[in-house]
Amino acid sequence: MCGIVGIVDSGDVSFPLYYALYALQHRGQESAGIATFDGLTLYKEKSQGLVAEVFNKKILCGLLGGTGLGHVRYPTTGEKIPENIQPFTFTFRGRKVALAHNGNLVNTNNLREEYEGRGQIFCTTSDTEVIGNIIADEYRVSEDVVEAVAMCMRRLQGSYSVVMMLDNEIWAFRDPLGIRPLCIGRTDTGHVVASESVAIDALGGSFIRDVRPGELVCLKGGEVESHQIAEASHHAHCIFEYVYFARPDSVIDGRLVYDVRRRIGHSLFEEAPVEADLVSPVPDSGMAHAAGYAEASGIRYREGLIKNRYMGRTFIMPNQKDREIAVRIKLNPVRGHLKDRSLILIDDSIVRGTTSRRLVNIVRDAGAREVHMRIGSPAIKAPCYLGVDMPTRAELIASDLDNDEVCSSIGATSLHHISISALIRAIGIPKEDLCTGCLTGEYPLAIGEERCCPRNVTCVAKHYQAGLESFSKE
Repeated sequence: MCGIVGIVDSGDVSFPLYYALYALQHRGQESAGIATFDGLTLYKEKSQGLVAEVFNKKILCGLLGGTGLGHVRYPTTGEKIPENIQPFTFTFRGRKVALAHNGNLVNTNNLREEYEGRGQIFCTTSDTEVIGNIIADEYRVSEDVVEAVAMCMRRLQGSYSVVMMLDNEIWAFRDPLGIRPLCIGRTDTGHVVASESVAIDALGGSFIRDVRPGELVCLKGGEVESHQIAEASHHAHCIFEYVYFARPDSVIDGRLVYDVRRRIGHSLFEEAPVEADLVSPVPDSGMAHAAGYAEASGIRYREGLIKNRYMGRTFIMPNQKDREIAVRIKLNPVRGHLKDRSLILIDDSIVRGTTSRRLVNIVRDAGAREVHMRIGSPAIKAPCYLGVDMPTRAELIASDLDNDEVCSSIGATSLHHISISALIRAIGIPKEDLCTGCLTGEYPLAIGEERCCPRNVTCVAKHYQAGLESFSKE
């Protein structure tokens, strides 16, 4: 879920990095960090907190240089401790290096034990440090960044989009399955690579394209180099990016997220129509879904819950107690819209069930006569090992309960989740190119004793360079 960005610019990059991280704040709220390079010195600032809490004008003015990267963290692998805040920075063979990572490796422990056996010392509990150590170790042998990253990609198992600064160059790569998003854009004076296109929009830049799964790109000297390191028989784009994670105004792998969610709303009506007085979203993540449902059904759209805009996302808060407290102050009912009304309440997902139960209680206490829950994702029945903090089946309400039991547990009048087939149609990507592990319990790579439908990955020898003009035409 983390957000990453790298910029090469003809001017200073600290403020553009700040604006880009602000646009990516929804991807992580635990900590934020920026590293820059001015041709001689590497500067860095990172701390726990939101982007606006970590940085101010004085700090940003002290982060000098025309090359830099930034990170907002959502913790999965690694504890919530200061040592795990990214970017990680170090000097290796005279080069200044910074590294940031979005994703989650499933072979972190094995890799760490292997490198500790060689005498390598680790300063954090994050899988990002493992990636940095592998690249440094391979670069020590080959002194070639492309070869070092290629060897690293052969070792890593899991999801990863990585941005790395080597002096005044930005290198970025995406895992061969394309699980986590990554895209490239152009600004008036440089280039940017980021988790989502909204970061490029925030800089007034233009979107070029997504980084291809298995591709390594280098931003330097006003040009973009592309190196196709690996190819997979099929991809495994995270289905939850389209349902919940990404901002609705982002374009991910060629799909505008808002339109995907609007089509999900259409499908929810087609699969489970119900007579009601109004369609209402759970803001903000249910808004596009609800707009689609109202459009397809002809039932009027009316907000029944108003969000406190100064609250963050409850789903990605680090513990259940914080999530429960946050819901009480995050959403307030519009009693005049709800009293004595039959309501279709639309949300993106039900994970633990606690938030949904509280939402139903809130609208019922405000006078709603009926509460029909419609959910923009299928029932989540299995853990995610590839970047989402729901590690055990015991936390997932749908892992043990059927639909009627979940409906009863949250106190709704009726409940319907979109079917997997309808969700796939709404996204517009073939099923074999999506990761549906949290919905089906079948994963795109081997993970312990879990069921697996693996994608075959082949390291390829393609190595080509493209200047700015030809690159932008792709």
